[in-house]
Amino acid sequence: MDLRRFTSLTLAAGFIFVFAAGAAASSEQTAAMASVHQFIDGFNRGDAKTALAACASPASIIDDIPPHEWHGPTACADWANAYNDNAKKNRITDGIVTLGTPWHVDVTGDRAYVVVPVKYTYRQNGKPVTESGSVLTVALRKIAAGWRLTGWTWAQH
Repeated sequence: MDLRRFTSLTLAAGFIFVFAAGAAASSEQTAAMASVHQFIDGFNRGDAKTALAACASPASIIDDIPPHEWHGPTACADWANAYNDNAKKNRITDGIVTLGTPWHVDVTGDRAYVVVPVKYTYRQNGKPVTESGSVLTVALRKIAAGWRLTGWTWAQH
């Protein structure tokens, strides 16, 4: 085999390896984002069972509603109860979270880190309200059943 052919084959093999590694990473990024979407889609439909199924146990949450932080095996359910209590108290209905284009979807082994801008729309006392410019940051862990949210923070603009 001549040197040019060897070099061409070596470069081709390298490109295939890089492409395959990139495709695998992209697949894991897509899978991690699917769990984020599952949580948000469940929230948007008022389907707590679907939303909470995206959560790991234990989890850790920081949000702008009281009491602002939840930790432990029931953190996601505790947050959902606090959200519902806050919404009832403040006469908030029809809450919808819209995810923007993620700024980060980083996957390292069985851990992932997602940062995505969000918009939250709802009705308060029957009047439409829009909160834009907020950021959702999510940590995930991959288990046998797939990616699960181990924690998140919500930062309102």
